[in-house]
Amino acid sequence: MKRARLLLLAVLPLVAVAVAVCFLAPGLTDASGAAGRAAGAGLAAPDKKELAQKLVASAENSTLDWRSAYAYIEDIGDGQGYTAGLIGFCTGTHDLLVLVEGYTKDHPDNGLARYLPALRKVDGTDSHEGLGPGFVAAWRKEASVAAFRRAQDAERDRVYFDPAVRRAKLDGLGTLGQFIYYDAMVMHGPGTGAGGFYDLRTRAMAQADTPAEGGSEKTYLDIFLDVRRAAMKTESAHHDTTRIDTAQRMFLYDGNLDLRTPLEWKVYGETYQVP
Repeated sequence: MKRARLLLLAVLPLVAVAVAVCFLAPGLTDASGAAGRAAGAGLAAPDKKELAQKLVASAENSTLDWRSAYAYIEDIGDGQGYTAGLIGFCTGTHDLLVLVEGYTKDHPDNGLARYLPALRKVDGTDSHEGLGPGFVAAWRKEASVAAFRRAQDAERDRVYFDPAVRRAKLDGLGTLGQFIYYDAMVMHGPGTGAGGFYDLRTRAMAQADTPAEGGSEKTYLDIFLDVRRAAMKTESAHHDTTRIDTAQRMFLYDGNLDLRTPLEWKVYGETYQVP
């Protein structure tokens, strides 16, 4: 989980906003369409949830094979220590510690349990003290255990996926908006502090009404992506904003608020397709 530290608001040219608002179906208002989309299964539908994991994996791990990320672990130099696993749990941001503690409660003899004292010590820092190559090897080995993969799934859903979908639905957002919230929560964290997901949402809501408030879904999402893009630009590890520019924003401008497939997008210059 990567958290932004600073936030600068970016203003999109008026012509881009005009493009974002022009895809309404004849005779259908944006507000009523958003209400119908938000009331459905949305991103929680099995096929859409699978798609969401592929979209995130394309940006986080440069692959559509999101299940290969269970064993992923490295320090990406963002000040959060080791980033690991399915959703980028970090030794410096508490979520990795919570994952291993919960897993150890159910499976006390797992290969990561002996690192719990070190994980508690480095929590909130970028330190590797007491971890190092041994912890990296243990993580990769444990990722071959089905129970640990299920634990990663459950923690992803509890901390990131379910709250993002629930909040997006309350804001009147459809499937694309739910994914935009989910991806932002994965990168910036589910916190209310500066640079966290809820801070970004508050800043976006100061610029545009959500559909639940009677605003345009497309306009609100456009502003939210502006706010998030500016936040990413303040972090050296996240200067590349193609996960917004040539993926999420492209879906939005295409009017694909339901994340219908087939989809094609680019991240870091690489093209991905889902039929």
